[in-house]
Amino acid sequence: MTLRDWLLIILIGAIWGCSFLFNAILIRELGPIWVSALRVTVGALGCWAYFVATRRSLPREPVLYLQFLILGVLNYAIPFALFPLAEQDLPSGLVGVINALTPLMTVVVSHFWRGGEKATLNKSMGVLVGFVGAAILASPSLSGGSSNQLWAIGACLLATLCYAFTLNYARRLRSIDPTTIAACSLTAAAIVSVPFGFIFEGIPTITRIETWGALLGIGLLSSSFAFLLMYRMLPRVGATNFSINTFITPISAILLGVLVLHERFETVHMIGMAVIFLGLLLLDGRILKLGRRVAA
Repeated sequence: MTLRDWLLIILIGAIWGCSFLFNAILIRELGPIWVSALRVTVGALGCWAYFVATRRSLPREPVLYLQFLILGVLNYAIPFALFPLAEQDLPSGLVGVINALTPLMTVVVSHFWRGGEKATLNKSMGVLVGFVGAAILASPSLSGGSSNQLWAIGACLLATLCYAFTLNYARRLRSIDPTTIAACSLTAAAIVSVPFGFIFEGIPTITRIETWGALLGIGLLSSSFAFLLMYRMLPRVGATNFSINTFITPISAILLGVLVLHERFETVHMIGMAVIFLGLLLLDGRILKLGRRVAA
């Protein structure tokens, strides 16, 4: 990859790390369903603006719109509500670390998915080590008997499971223009989540300027811009190289949580994060490749 590609991947990882800071600000005034609903609504508007500006056309096959709906609900509406729900009881940086389990969860789902990739030895080792890291992250809650934090960690893991399912499901949309996928699936997520917001959380009220700033940031920056850039880069750099952002996102989330929100990040959390990173390295074979080079 070129230096520009590396910098863009780091940028995307940092932007996605910002989303956990934005969530922490948004839940001060909004419920988690409205955080998700407004995020996908603003994100969809940003994607449609790019869609119209680049003069793209919509697909005509009706079945595709059902697939966009499934993708929108599982990949956007549900996870985008689960993460702010978790941040009511967990530091935003810790939620960002748990999000790094997504590639490991994807290996598990893909192994059992029809036509999916079967787990190899190094991938299985990576998954096992990664979930040991998750257990370390949960250990303070287990020892302290904090049921709220355990439920919050469970919500984060459910969100990563949703991502794992959609990464496998989205393979059937490989022939569709990525901008179309982003715009239509985000719109589908908005159509589903907005009514749920009114039903379960009432009319949203925003009175603080920082809430509006966080909403625009998470909608336009962490959703529209990041997803459109991701879809443009994937064919050029490949999924393996792009996955490097998985290491950047939690670091960004932690730094912002500590510096901006003054969150405490304990030693046990650092150990858990390090173990998860080790699992990610095992997952893509980086450690094994390095070991072979040293042995040679």
